[in-house]
Amino acid sequence: MRTTRIHVELELHSGAEVLLPPAASTHLLRVLRLKAGATLTLFNGQGGEYAAELASAERSGARVRVGAASAIERESPLHITLLQGVARGERMDFIVQKATELGVQRIVPLSCEFSVVRLDAAALRRRVEHWRSVAIAACEQCGRNRLPQVDTITSLEDACGGSGEELKVVLVPQAPATLRTLSTAPRPVVLLVGPEGGLSGREQLLAQRHGFQACRLGPRILRTETAPLAALAALQALCGDLAS
Repeated sequence: MRTTRIHVELELHSGAEVLLPPAASTHLLRVLRLKAGATLTLFNGQGGEYAAELASAERSGARVRVGAASAIERESPLHITLLQGVARGERMDFIVQKATELGVQRIVPLSCEFSVVRLDAAALRRRVEHWRSVAIAACEQCGRNRLPQVDTITSLEDACGGSGEELKVVLVPQAPATLRTLSTAPRPVVLLVGPEGGLSGREQLLAQRHGFQACRLGPRILRTETAPLAALAALQALCGDLAS
């Protein structure tokens, strides 16, 4: 039987009893309807996970007994940063969720020239916090014990920097190169994908001036929510752990 995994922003120690935060308590008690004695797994994003048992359901929330620690990690050896032009509504949620499942370590949402989504400061903060919660839920589902970093929305100019040691790739439908021709020994990868309208000519030139290599994903033009996931899966198969 599959064990329920819960992320908590708490210090965890074997033998301790902890009161779970309201959201986690609601999920366990009202959504999953777990009873005292149910087993679960806790992780706090700092690495490793803990076996746990639901000790009691209280008015203040779910109290769990923390069991043995396990140092197990499910992170890819390929460090990938995804620079993603912000997509509309559930499309961006889908990208964040699936990129997390595919092992991305960092997601940087971009405001691009052809972006449809325009947010004020308050809405921007809410949207980024929502994406972070989507990433947490994806980690709970897929078994990752470390959370990917989800940055605030930034410009392409500000996101294009780097150490110079990464393989920088920008997806361009008509590019002559492919991921197979670009990929060599495993090293950090920065993957740039435009929004629904794609990257403008100016943005493509800007990226290439910062060392990004244009790359295509076959003969078909993929949607903004499809392209990064296809590229991430290909990169993990070529240089990561997808085929292991």
